[in-house]
Amino acid sequence: MSPPRTPYPWWRSAVVYQVYPRSFADGNGDGIGDIAGLRKRLPYLADLGIDAVWINPWYPSPMKDAGYDVADYRDIEPLFGTLAEAEALLQEAHALGLRVLLDIVPNHCSDQHVWFQQALKAAPGSPERDRFIFRPGKGAHGEIPPNDWISEFGGPAWSRTTGPDGQPGDWYLRIFAPEQPDFNWDNPEVLAEFEKTLRFWFDRGVDGFRIDVAHGLVKASGLPDVGPRTLPAHADANHPHWDLPGVHAIYRAWRKVADSYDDPRIFVAEAWVHPGDRLARYVRSDELHTAFNFDYLVAPWRAEQLRASINGTLAAHAEVGAPPTWVLSNHDVAREVSRYARPQTTAPLRWLDDLLGQPADFALGLQRARAAALLMLALPGGAYIYQGEELGLPEVEDLPDAVLQDPMFEQTGRTSRGRDGCRVPIPWEGAQPHFGFSPPTSAPPWLPQPANWAALSVSAQSRVEGSTLDLYRKALQLRRSDIGLGGYGLQWLPSPEGALVFTRGSGFVCMVNVSAEPLALPAGAKLLLNSGTLDAQGRVPADTAVWLHTS
Repeated sequence: MSPPRTPYPWWRSAVVYQVYPRSFADGNGDGIGDIAGLRKRLPYLADLGIDAVWINPWYPSPMKDAGYDVADYRDIEPLFGTLAEAEALLQEAHALGLRVLLDIVPNHCSDQHVWFQQALKAAPGSPERDRFIFRPGKGAHGEIPPNDWISEFGGPAWSRTTGPDGQPGDWYLRIFAPEQPDFNWDNPEVLAEFEKTLRFWFDRGVDGFRIDVAHGLVKASGLPDVGPRTLPAHADANHPHWDLPGVHAIYRAWRKVADSYDDPRIFVAEAWVHPGDRLARYVRSDELHTAFNFDYLVAPWRAEQLRASINGTLAAHAEVGAPPTWVLSNHDVAREVSRYARPQTTAPLRWLDDLLGQPADFALGLQRARAAALLMLALPGGAYIYQGEELGLPEVEDLPDAVLQDPMFEQTGRTSRGRDGCRVPIPWEGAQPHFGFSPPTSAPPWLPQPANWAALSVSAQSRVEGSTLDLYRKALQLRRSDIGLGGYGLQWLPSPEGALVFTRGSGFVCMVNVSAEPLALPAGAKLLLNSGTLDAQGRVPADTAVWLHTS
């Protein structure tokens, strides 16, 4: 069963809610979120007003990278539940009118995956090893990695094997953790295996996939050194393992699989590429449907940068007839409340490491995050909301070293705080941790929650006029109504420096005062929603956004 079809493709303007399952809701009391907890909270998501749910990896995994080290792509991790529970969740979500997207991890798997275990036992040059990227090392005894590539988590991107005789052997590529060997996408077996996985889940009613590291599958022939490059990797059109042309053939094949269903399935790409025209190549009509707009995510709270990102995104996507997909945060970046709490320079803020040591005003960060939410939800295209974003949760910046689990922490010699601060279990109710995340008398949550989150819980905000949860619910309700947000056009209106004002549809206006003097509302305008309090003269102060309707 699938949700009712709409007159236009649902994904072009969908608002999708990201569920990080181990931190969303714990149903069995072990302190780790699971499918049972998610099923219980589905009515909350439907009431929020979203269109779909994206679930981070729930597959069997040793959990060396929070499930992004997949041991079996066609089953459920026992920590989270069973395949039968997953199938029940799909039916229940569809009955509530919610689509369901899963996460697929095609760049790498777990070192416990059956294929990699076979590769380790096989000889160099064997078909089993050709599914991955094995190479002999350099140096007199092969003791030097095959090239200079660096892991995204720190250190070399290569790990050395040990032969049956106990002697060091070849090296294998793993752009992320040592337990995450990269697939060789030049091997046709890899493409065939992933097409089987797509069909396995599509046949069970899954509506689409978010593609992890979508820009990283193909590596340059010969695996050349990166060398002394100065550009950020995502902005380098000639990088040897990011955003190579070969990825597009893979996604054209995947699109054919998705289109073969009566209710076509969809994809969204996690592709950290820049500028916008390179990102737009992923969403051409015969490839993927949408792609996260990370240029917008890391844009500082400065009107000129936000306007430039919006304009560049709209222009690039218009060239290929695809809708933009806007996002403020996710499980890999510091939460926007904490990013916006810092001084907003032209430098992008992405990681918790970028924030530490900078002065912070968290009340201001929340005020800006609320305004940013109205801006994002007023833009043409789709949007993603990361769990807890609708509650105004900040990054947890002071987790003890002993509880950190992100591999980035250890692989950088404990110099990077990693991404655990945005993955702390969300608060549902009550005055103290675990805030209803787990049933009563349960084990402590897998990451500790701040004691001051009681005021941010779902129950504390649910019936409070003007709360952040109330703001999101009203914005999503209005977005679904006939106020002119269903199309794709946007027209900028005159505004002072430091402000963004645009109109869409028939009479809808969004005004965002980023840093200007207070803005007067247009004469006769009807105020639909405001992210913060207007001043005594009814004007829009700095760090505030409003939605209006003009006749």
